[in-house]
Parts: sequence; C-alpha cells; structure tokens
Amino acid sequence: MAKTYKKVLARGKRHRRVRKKMSGTPDKPRLCVYRSNKNIYAQIIDDTKGVTLVSASSLDKELKEKFPEDRVNIEVAREVGVLISKKAKKKKIKEVIFDRGGYLYHGKVKSLAEAAREGSLKF
Repeated sequence: MAKTYKKVLARGKRHRRVRKKMSGTPDKPRLCVYRSNKNIYAQIIDDTKGVTLVSASSLDKELKEKFPEDRVNIEVAREVGVLISKKAKKKKIKEVIFDRGGYLYHGKVKSLAEAAREGSLKF
C-alpha cells in the first residue's frame, strides 16, 4: 500500500513541475492525458481561456461498444488517440503540446500519443 501511495505522490510532483513551464495557447493548445485504473482520458485544452476544446475517453459510446471490458489496455488507449485526433481535425487543430500528466512515456500513454500522431496531430 505504501509503495502505491509513493508512486501517486511522485506522479503529482512530476506533473506540477512540468506544468510550471508548459501551457497551451490558442494556436498551440495542450493535449492532456489522464489515466486511471479503469479508463483513459485525453483533452485538448486552451489554457489562456481555460477551455476544453476537444475531449475523448475510453468511456465514449463508440469505444464502449467496440471494447465492452471494464479495464483499459494498449489497444483501447490507441483508439482514444485516434478518436482525439479525429475530433481535433474537425475543430481544425493541427499542432498541440503533449502533456503526459506526470505518467511515464510507455505503455498506454505512449500508445495514445503515437495514435494521435498518426492521426495528423503534431507535437
């Protein structure tokens, strides 16, 4: 139990340290990733206005029908990346700043990022 708590605190520290220097602008918004035990979420945020421009998660209807399991794996994260890039394309967003939320860049986070890149988002 103590190990898990230390991991959560370390992620929070990394996230706060990076967010001091990083913020999304109207021409280059921030793609923020949040990962829980059961779901994965991605948002494109304009920090100057404090507005979420586009969001996608493993809870979206089309993904729930495709993947009925409760837990998120790399394939589900990949589909969330594809979905966020499609929605961003509709809103004419081409470039973003990638905010991994303090998570290590591997597994689900890496899969989501690569799928978003393949879907025409530039980081």
